Amino acid sequence: MQLEIKPFTVNKRFPLTISRGTTSQTTNLWVKILHDGIEGWGEASPFGVGNHAQSTVLIKQHLQELAPILKTFSPLQRQQIEVILTQRQAPSSVRAALDMALCDWLGKLVELPLWQIWGFDPNVIVPTSVTIGINSPDAARARTRNWLEFMDVRLFKVKLGNPDGIEADRKMLLAVQQEALNLELFVDANGGWSLEDAIYMCNWLADLGIKYVEQPLPRGQETSLASLKEKSPLPIFVDESCFTNSDIPDLANYVDGINIKLMKSGGLTEAMRMVHTARAYGLQVMFGCYSDSTLANTAAAQLAPLADYLDLDSHLNLIDDPFTGALLQEGRVLPNDLPGLGVQYSAFAA
Repeated sequence: MQLEIKPFTVNKRFPLTISRGTTSQTTNLWVKILHDGIEGWGEASPFGVGNHAQSTVLIKQHLQELAPILKTFSPLQRQQIEVILTQRQAPSSVRAALDMALCDWLGKLVELPLWQIWGFDPNVIVPTSVTIGINSPDAARARTRNWLEFMDVRLFKVKLGNPDGIEADRKMLLAVQQEALNLELFVDANGGWSLEDAIYMCNWLADLGIKYVEQPLPRGQETSLASLKEKSPLPIFVDESCFTNSDIPDLANYVDGINIKLMKSGGLTEAMRMVHTARAYGLQVMFGCYSDSTLANTAAAQLAPLADYLDLDSHLNLIDDPFTGALLQEGRVLPNDLPGLGVQYSAFAA
């Protein structure tokens, strides 16, 4: 099979600030697998979490090195290809793009969408949350209104962990709540709190009716999650602390759920393993995203019937997304009925 790699740059309508910094533009990679006249598509997007930073340059380099090796394989040899990627220590974004493309190729071969091949029911997909990044209270109010004008919002995820401290977090959260028309709010601190601040904020947020808190402590401080869970009235989800299914057993006693992202997990295949592992430990499941386009989020939508919560909104904040795919209906990101991922190239939308 032939491998093609094409960079594309996407710009956010509204820059997103979290505890680790601000993103307004990313260059992602469109990966194509060509075999027997069928193209399978995948996407790799850069992200940075601790020692797991994956830049566009690094991702592209690994893909280029893999291209001649993968020529000898068929897309049907997914298990053997996974062994090769493991042996070569391919970054998770590389694995994600290739796994997406292999799954897409299979769906197109049999002319069925992936969700149907897997026997899932799109009718049970829950609404996606949309994200309010760290900002001043006034700017947070404005961003909340922007989302409400743009789509039928059912849930907001509010980014906290402001470098200016928890008082800034409190003021911003209250500002969003005033604009959110009694909608449910979730909170994601992206590891921006100390244990002491996390205990205080979880109790304060619970009094406000917040649904759950995500990644309250930095990656690397997982041992402190036990102390937090004892004193937090809110469910705790982890994101940066959980990449693959092998991370789940050590976390299971201290958290209530995990956030699965295709770029972290290494694709749809590992994401499904993570779902089953999490369920075996009695944990809830969320699917999230980085600066992914419609391509990757449509891939995640294929697994959306398995999720308790969804945070697949990155493509909704792009002004030049080159793809169409997942449908937006009643606040839900739904896979369509096209074969494979169901993604099409649409040039750069205005």
